[in-house]
Amino acid sequence: MALHTARTFQTFLKLAFAGVLGASLVAGDASAEQKQPSPGSAKALFGAVALPNQGAVQPFGFYAKGCMSGAVALPTDGPTWQTMRLSRNRRWGNPAMISLLERLSRDAAKYDGWPGLLVGDISQPRGGPMFNGHASHQIGLDADVWLTPMPAHPMSVEARETVPFTTMLQKGAFLTIDPNVWTESRARLLMRAASYPQVERIFVNPAIKKKMCDTWRGDRTNLAKLRPIYGHDSHFHIRIKCPPGAASCKPQAPVPADDGCGKSLAWWFTKEPWAPPKPPKPGTKPVKPREVMVSDLPNACSSVLTAPSVSSVQTATFGGAAAAAPEVAPMALVPAAASDEALPAIGPVPDDKPSGE
Repeated sequence: MALHTARTFQTFLKLAFAGVLGASLVAGDASAEQKQPSPGSAKALFGAVALPNQGAVQPFGFYAKGCMSGAVALPTDGPTWQTMRLSRNRRWGNPAMISLLERLSRDAAKYDGWPGLLVGDISQPRGGPMFNGHASHQIGLDADVWLTPMPAHPMSVEARETVPFTTMLQKGAFLTIDPNVWTESRARLLMRAASYPQVERIFVNPAIKKKMCDTWRGDRTNLAKLRPIYGHDSHFHIRIKCPPGAASCKPQAPVPADDGCGKSLAWWFTKEPWAPPKPPKPGTKPVKPREVMVSDLPNACSSVLTAPSVSSVQTATFGGAAAAAPEVAPMALVPAAASDEALPAIGPVPDDKPSGE
């Protein structure tokens, strides 16, 4: 009887996993077919701004509900990093975030055998809600780093748009790391990122978190910072704390004191996270989601949005104009390239999971 129950549950998980993958693909396809956001919505207005404002550096609000002033751009290329998907125009962030990415890239190359970072989305020039791909990344304190190592040569603009993501998951298996893809250098990269005191959280796929719990033999002090979440099987998401003196930045609660390898992780390997949403009660009128407006964001975001722009990308590139590369024209308000982190709208989520990421 116990064997039959175990097999039944395994079958359920396989089907659930296939359903989640399908839901993710459907979500991605739906995103690619979305119409432009409504004129006047926060997504439309913040997404249309090509350059940061001239104001002082300041994040306003929460990671998933805010904006930023005084953003700087991560240079498109450095000795140990390259930025990806340039047409998105999302390589902007708080100087504290950009500085951390550059430091991580150097340290990982020097100490961890990681040749360099491929950096994905950080934020839009003035933060705010993005047209697609994220609910967070709004105040310049979030960044995505691919789990693909940087090649030895600078990639072309076209390659940066089209190079596919590499999943760490084994095809056809439920939340299982592919041993032919996963490497110790990836584990060292994650723990290097978690070692910096300003890093608040690092979001990874539950299978990656489990792999780290099961196999990491070094200092486990910062293992709790690795937080399991949907998606995130081909990149990890770094979130840093509100910088000192950022009075208008709303912090997130600290991670729990344990290493995160117990009950909270085991939950991801049960039925509950992958269960379809409960159907509404008969007669319940469906609620149509309302688009986020600028008035829904912190009051300062209206001023950030209308403030004069810096003169050029070069003048707002971290490290000065000498660090800047030629500008790449951002896309118009059309869907960006499909993201690898489309989240299926299914099931309850842990309390520490930010909305949408």
